[in-house]
Amino acid sequence: MFFFFFSLNFKNLSSSHGLKQVTKYLLQSGLQKYLNQQGFNIVGYGCTTCIGNSGELDESVASAISENDIIAAAVLSGNRNFEGRVHPLTRANYLASPPLVVAYALAGTVDIDFEKEPIGTGKSGKSIYFKDIWPSNDEIAQGVQSSVLPDMFKSTYEAITKGNLMWNQLSVPASTLYSWDPNSTYIHEPPYFKNMTVEPPGPHGVKDAYCLLNFGDSITTDHISPAGSIQKDSPAAKFLLERGVDKKDFNSYGSRRGNDEVMARGTFANIRIVSKLLKGEVGPKTIHVPTGEKLYVYDAAMRYKAAGQDTIVLAGAEYGSGSSRDWAAKGQMLLGVKAVITKSFERIHRSNLVGMGIIPLCFKPGEDADSLGLTGHERYSIDLPNKISEIRPGQDVTVTTVTGKSFTCTVRFDTEVELAYFDHGGILPFVIRNLNKE
Repeated sequence: MFFFFFSLNFKNLSSSHGLKQVTKYLLQSGLQKYLNQQGFNIVGYGCTTCIGNSGELDESVASAISENDIIAAAVLSGNRNFEGRVHPLTRANYLASPPLVVAYALAGTVDIDFEKEPIGTGKSGKSIYFKDIWPSNDEIAQGVQSSVLPDMFKSTYEAITKGNLMWNQLSVPASTLYSWDPNSTYIHEPPYFKNMTVEPPGPHGVKDAYCLLNFGDSITTDHISPAGSIQKDSPAAKFLLERGVDKKDFNSYGSRRGNDEVMARGTFANIRIVSKLLKGEVGPKTIHVPTGEKLYVYDAAMRYKAAGQDTIVLAGAEYGSGSSRDWAAKGQMLLGVKAVITKSFERIHRSNLVGMGIIPLCFKPGEDADSLGLTGHERYSIDLPNKISEIRPGQDVTVTTVTGKSFTCTVRFDTEVELAYFDHGGILPFVIRNLNKE
């Protein structure tokens, strides 16, 4: 995968591949030599560029973007172009084929018409256009035929089963149970089964819950649970620093997804989220309604939990779109969110919320938080029967606020199986209880 970042007169280039054999055939073809000369050095394999792991920008570039509110652009040959996905500071991200990424990098800007404007100037002083450097189908076919060889794949896959020196030297405990290391910042015993009862707890409604966040449309799983870099002033960064982890070793949320304490702090930590509670201010903060304080979302959620107060999330259409990331649902559960009320859900995220015991609700057609006059400063109660047999998939429920508003929503438990998950408090305790019966 190739990544090109452009801002002002600076470029940040990198190349990462999904397969190691890509490096082999780029070297075989002689292309890698010229890619290196342009700055497309290989930085890694697997999920790298498209998940924000290509590295930091030069500090002068980052400062220029932040201080001048520049809409910086990135061009990448990945599969996701959400705002801030490639890098927290890139707000405009464009998907392109690898050679097209290189062409934009040579031009040094995304504001170019390749058909009419030259990419640059050749040694002779002649203007060079896109059509002059773009390979023909025959040239590409010849390059593939001579450079992408079967032995490259065979040798790479044969080596997989042998591991590598560091992996092979790891000590493996003889126990069949995992030995949790309380000092590990990568792997931590999650709290999903703490205080779990033998019998299902049954369904629950919501009583006088505060609104943790009030969103508009198209909140993606990247907004909810970013997988990229850990920002230096974030709650997750503070957590790691307190445990002796240097900033250079923060790594990413994706690499630390085995630690629920990091991931909970990373929930709603995307620097591009916009909550209506902050009246359009961009950033991973919210208003703690009882006090009116502006806090990081995690800190506000922990304050609500410490006071024994439930929370909900209000949102517009397509809540949870994008990658089907399980941590987007797990994180909300760990923050204490009991229900999400939206115009519509992305289907997999809705299912994942149910799996974590969170109630998914949809406004009636033509209604949303704005049309109902909801600001997010209210307290919300959701009236659900206390017997699972009295809840039907897709039934209507009444939501009321302490300010006297009342409206009807559709509860998005779509199947009887999902109702069973909710009865158990989520899919994980459902599975454990069923295994316990066998």
